[in-house]
Amino acid sequence: KAPARRRVLDGSVLKVLAVVTMLLDHTASVLMEDTYYIVFRFGARTVDLYELMRLAGRISFPLYAFLLVEGFLHTRNVKRYAGGLLILALLSEIPWNLVHSGSWLHISSQNVLFTLLFGLLGLWVIRDCQGDLWKKALLLFGLLALSVVFHADYGVNGFGFIIMLYVLRDQALCRALVGCCMLPSLWKAGIAFIPISLYNGKRGFIRNRALQYAFYLIYPVHMLALYFIRLGSIGY
Repeated sequence: KAPARRRVLDGSVLKVLAVVTMLLDHTASVLMEDTYYIVFRFGARTVDLYELMRLAGRISFPLYAFLLVEGFLHTRNVKRYAGGLLILALLSEIPWNLVHSGSWLHISSQNVLFTLLFGLLGLWVIRDCQGDLWKKALLLFGLLALSVVFHADYGVNGFGFIIMLYVLRDQALCRALVGCCMLPSLWKAGIAFIPISLYNGKRGFIRNRALQYAFYLIYPVHMLALYFIRLGSIGY
């Protein structure tokens, strides 16, 4: 962790950062894949706007996962938290399917809110499940297998990353090093641990439940908007 005086980012700032980087990533992925706007050159190497936006997007999932763990640690009702995530995950499926396949049904992969849901259930098992270590291990393995069978976004790595963030929550350096090795793009995703290290543990301005759910509702709403923009401009 950074020294206390330098931990200046609260949970609301991290949420805004997660949303903005997600929007940049998905906008580039859906609308800009075949466009090239050179931003700068470094010798023979050119960096275009698409590449920069996708780079920014690499930190979005680690931030969402970290905020999920923080939400789990502070919620008074895990069942309600999980139920809300399930509803939002189901609502997000049609926009996710439309963006990724152009149809209402797309069974080869499911949206990232299911990954967050399985991760939340895994945290619940670790902390609150009564029984011996073998029982917890079997339940965790079952959730891991379910995320694989269900083709949840980020798959095994996504589920494991959420569990790792919880288990190593008091070991910031180890958490960052392990986290950089667990997700695709490695160092790119690892950039997320910079703002995470500046987190001060405060909630910030996003306090009431409506704003908290709006944080997740942005996910299906923006995907639906991107789909219709692409449909109107490209035709599919």
